[in-house]
Amino acid sequence: MIELPESIQRLVKQLSRLPSIGPRQGTRLVFYLLSQGALLEPLARDIASLGKIKLCERCFFVHENEDALCVICRSTARRKDIIMIIEKETDLLSLENTGKFNGRYLIVGPIPKTGILEDWQKLRLDTLKTFITKELSGQSEEIIMGFNPTTLGDFQASLLIKELLPFTKKI
Repeated sequence: MIELPESIQRLVKQLSRLPSIGPRQGTRLVFYLLSQGALLEPLARDIASLGKIKLCERCFFVHENEDALCVICRSTARRKDIIMIIEKETDLLSLENTGKFNGRYLIVGPIPKTGILEDWQKLRLDTLKTFITKELSGQSEEIIMGFNPTTLGDFQASLLIKELLPFTKKI
C-alpha cells in the first residue's frame, strides 16, 4: 500500500470533517486542488480570511463590519419589530434573495430532537428577549417561525413559541 505525503493526509483528514465529504471524496478534492496550481494560493488566502468573520451580536449572522452588528441589524430601513426565527445562515440567504421580508432575524441553529435547547441556543433566545425588552418595550409586533414545513420543523417551532409567546403580539 502506498503512503501519501503527510501534508496530503492532513488535508484529506480536514476535508473529510466537512459535511457530505468522506475520506474518498476528500482525497479526490486534494488531487484536484494539486492539479490546479494557480488556484492554491488564492484559495488558501480566502480560507485564512474566514478567521476575520464575526457573528452579529443580535441575529448571529456573519459579517466583517467594525462594530458588533451585521448589515441587516444595522439597517434603519428594516422593521426591527418583526423578527423571523430561522435555523441556519443559508435560510437567511434564501429569504433575503426573495426581497420580500423587511424585518430582522434570529439564527437559532438546529434544535435537538430531544427538545432540549443547547446552552448556546438559550443564550441566543435570551439575546432576543433582551432586545425585545429594551428596544421594543417588551413586545415585538410579530415573530415568524421560519422552519422547514416538516414534522421536525413544526416541533422546533412549537418549542420556541412557548418560550417567546410573552414577548410578542403575534406569532
